[in-house]
Amino acid sequence: MRVVALVPGGIGDQILFFPTLDDLKRNYPDAQIDVVVEPRSKAAYRVSKSVHEVLNFDFNDRNSLADWGNLVGTIRDREYDVVIVVKQIWLLSLLLWLTGIPIRIGYKGNGSVFLTHAVPFKASQYVAAAYHDLLQPLEINSPVPELAVNVPKPDIEWAQKEQKRLGVHETGYILIHGGSGQLSQAKELDKIYPVESWHQIIQGFQDKQPDLPVVVVKGIGDEQFVRSLLGSSPDIKVTAPDDIGKLTAMIAGANLMLSTDSPALQLSVAVQTYTIALFGPTDPAKLLPKNDKFLAIASPTGKTADVSPNAVLEKIWGG
Repeated sequence: MRVVALVPGGIGDQILFFPTLDDLKRNYPDAQIDVVVEPRSKAAYRVSKSVHEVLNFDFNDRNSLADWGNLVGTIRDREYDVVIVVKQIWLLSLLLWLTGIPIRIGYKGNGSVFLTHAVPFKASQYVAAAYHDLLQPLEINSPVPELAVNVPKPDIEWAQKEQKRLGVHETGYILIHGGSGQLSQAKELDKIYPVESWHQIIQGFQDKQPDLPVVVVKGIGDEQFVRSLLGSSPDIKVTAPDDIGKLTAMIAGANLMLSTDSPALQLSVAVQTYTIALFGPTDPAKLLPKNDKFLAIASPTGKTADVSPNAVLEKIWGG
């Protein structure tokens, strides 16, 4: 069986879709599963264990009819048996109908008349569970599996060397992922947490646990963020993994992860690292499974910046 899934969204969205892909592969082990994702999200599949090929298409671009036609032509030429669409796009559903793919699965709503199977979208539930509902037409009705990733061996080895370089391989470490370099400042301003607040958290933590190092992740565009943190907290250590596999391996080695709403948060869930997540406009129940390892602090105002550093410290010590 040949299956293609069209998954718009960022890296975090892809990781939340992994349980659906993994369960599909578990139930149909001989299936070839491909995905179509935005260019910014292709990197997520470095740590996927179920996908055969990743195709690129920018769903958010101002695509012409010819662009959509090229996408559908690519899909048609590969003669898929099943297509799964995780976003309601009327034109896309119509074009997929024209491909003649026998099984076309998506959510009820805009364009679902062109699908062979449409399932209800439950907006209030955990996103990974909502994605997993799309497998019901394939007679997969098991509970949604936990998030899981497959980290390449070279990335694990890199992380081990990095931990030795930082001097944290024996002591362990608390990892902070709070940079905003890859956030769209216009669209995701409410997800940014101020450097001053991070400094208060680091200071409060080091006052009680001076022997447990604090490591900060430096991502693309995080130079100013890290420079400002070092200015106020010179004892912190900095790591700059250059791909998602290395980042995942560093998260897996941490005693505790502190993160804003970001792809790194989903990676932390996938590797079962104890995590405290700071949320602004998003309902934590949609992005975190019910598990005592993953604790959420929701902003009282809907802006991540308004999460109190003391609330984070209390969560660290109180669990």
